[in-house]
Amino acid sequence: MNIIELKKINKFFGRGSNKVHVLKDIDLFIEKGDFVAIIGQSGSGKSTMMNIIGCLDVPTSGSYKINGVEVGKMGKDQLAELRCKTFGFIFQRYNLLPSLKAVENAALPAVYLGINEAERQERASMLLKQLDLGKKLSNKPNELSGGQQQRVSIARALMNGGEIILADEPTGALDSQSGEIVMDIIKDLHRQGHTIILVTHDSHIAAQASRIIEIRDGEIIADTRKTSDFYELKDQVKDVRRSRFNALKYRFLESLNMSVHAILANKMRSLLTMLGIIIGIASVVSVVALGNASQAKILERISSMGTNTIDIMPGRGFGDMRSGRVKTLKISDSEYLGKQGFIDNSTPNISVSGTLVYGNASMTAKLNGVGAEYFDVKGRKIAMGRIFMPDEVRNMASVVVIDDNTLNQVFADNPNPIGEILIFNKKPLKIIGVAAKDNNSGPMSDSMNIWTPYSTAMYKINGSSDINSITVKISDSVNSQVAEESIEQILTALHGKKDFFTINTDSIKQTIESTTNTMKFLIASIAVISLIVGGIGVMNIMLVSVTERTKEIGIRMAIGAKQADILQQFLIEAILICLLGGFLGVGVSMLIGVGFNMFSEDFGMIFSTASIVLALVCSSAIGIVFGYMPAKNASNLNPIDALASE
Repeated sequence: MNIIELKKINKFFGRGSNKVHVLKDIDLFIEKGDFVAIIGQSGSGKSTMMNIIGCLDVPTSGSYKINGVEVGKMGKDQLAELRCKTFGFIFQRYNLLPSLKAVENAALPAVYLGINEAERQERASMLLKQLDLGKKLSNKPNELSGGQQQRVSIARALMNGGEIILADEPTGALDSQSGEIVMDIIKDLHRQGHTIILVTHDSHIAAQASRIIEIRDGEIIADTRKTSDFYELKDQVKDVRRSRFNALKYRFLESLNMSVHAILANKMRSLLTMLGIIIGIASVVSVVALGNASQAKILERISSMGTNTIDIMPGRGFGDMRSGRVKTLKISDSEYLGKQGFIDNSTPNISVSGTLVYGNASMTAKLNGVGAEYFDVKGRKIAMGRIFMPDEVRNMASVVVIDDNTLNQVFADNPNPIGEILIFNKKPLKIIGVAAKDNNSGPMSDSMNIWTPYSTAMYKINGSSDINSITVKISDSVNSQVAEESIEQILTALHGKKDFFTINTDSIKQTIESTTNTMKFLIASIAVISLIVGGIGVMNIMLVSVTERTKEIGIRMAIGAKQADILQQFLIEAILICLLGGFLGVGVSMLIGVGFNMFSEDFGMIFSTASIVLALVCSSAIGIVFGYMPAKNASNLNPIDALASE
């Protein structure tokens, strides 16, 4: 029974005046279990004919059938499946993958057949042991002699059964002793029922076949049968049947494994490839972290002005030259506002600059007359002692709370000044508390501030019922914008006109949040450009990688890899490089943050989980987008052209 039938096969190379007719009306029939040697000088067309028989190349015209099925009507994936299940290739130069061990090289065809790792490793080990390579299973090709590499190549050819063995000058690169060993193995394979097609220019090698076909100038000039030895195939590998989902899962996991192996086998190239991604991701995450820190710092300083507070000032607004002379705000205004349901607290404010005397020392300080609710409204903490009570406000008690600057400058030798008496503008005041240090008090942080009940400041120190401002704290459940409008309506009704203006800390906060978010977006957009540049770098390196690994692609296609397998492997490789680069970039930005926070006492980078996740998603997307074209180019390579690449 004929397993191979060639009828009127023609093959041309080149175009126009450079067109060469390599095979001319070839008719050839090969029976199952035969041992055929194709002999001829270099350039006679024998290797081209074998490539066509092995489905590595296609004829220009003619009919080619395997087991009665027309090969010319098959698609690329069907041809790949035929190479995977039917053919086993033994190449003159072995064509082993240098990064794989002997057992991994031998087992490689089974990956594309769908055999799981344990089974294919077991079969590959068995085949190598049969070929006297049991002690070389873990050796890589550069650790093996030429004869040993060729035996690994033979084991690979037998991995999926190898019903038809195609041997292209199998002894051409070997010494005579190794060549004899290889030929003994090939003859033994014939006796095991494999159909052997051997291409050689050596008549001594050809003489060991059952049938010798001589080709010259693209034509068969002789076809001689020496013996009629035909054998039934003994070693047959069962086809693997999987559901569509399991098949997709298997191929993905195998492609992932091969991609990881390729990255680890070329560590320096992989690191250089992902360098652009590392820089881009580190830039994006660090910029967002700095933006978050800046925003938090600014908002913290605004919060120090009072959480959800509104300040009411006399005059028409900032820059009003008359505001210092306007004395329309009264304590009654503050008391009336404090009774409103949407206001938690209201406190009048009076500021008086004067001379502070303690013992023999005198210095300039600022006295602030405030209500008992002031410290709650402004969010100020007490480090020592207490604040004054409402009764003390009503009774104009001569008590005072000092700040940490006053404590440090006046009471440097007395860490606990509670109960001490200060003289401010010739009026004695008893210290009842010390306010905690305010880290957000701005450029005036070195000035000395003391606080006393507003009634004391008005009637005992200032001698006037006028107040400088009113500060109200809005209930958390009330919208600050609505509250601000209500306050303006109430005071306008009380005064008969609007002779005041308001400062809403919540409005400032929202404006700054909006501004900083815009700045973060703009800066992050610039950083994203570096990501895109990194992606282009990945694409360029992957294109170079495809060029460098063209022969590897040809080997994989020759042993059964489909276009989708090659595409998936290179695409996953690009995604892994970008994703790993993304994680490394996040790590670099974290290290930058640790270093920055170590040297910055009051300003630390704040990392956002959302920005980190987004950065990693972006790096994966870059791998897909910029890795697709190189992967597609790799999958579209012609097997025979890829194999011929060096």
